[in-house]
Amino acid sequence: MGYINPLLRLPAGQALQQLPKADRERIEAVMRDLRDQANTEAETAWRRRKAPMAAYWRAVSTYARHVAHALAHPKDQ
Repeated sequence: MGYINPLLRLPAGQALQQLPKADRERIEAVMRDLRDQANTEAETAWRRRKAPMAAYWRAVSTYARHVAHALAHPKDQ
């Protein structure tokens, strides 16, 4: 991603990287789906002029991306 994943500063974020590969892959897939779905919700909320909900869903998308990336690249710091 070109930067230090802030999630990896947290002990829980580091613990994600210690999971078995099969578990990491399953969770990563769910996080990527969550990211896509949250982005869709953000766009819908924005079109409906619901800025607080759009911001919420965009944050969910961002967090899901951070988790997915941490799981996909367990040695990245």
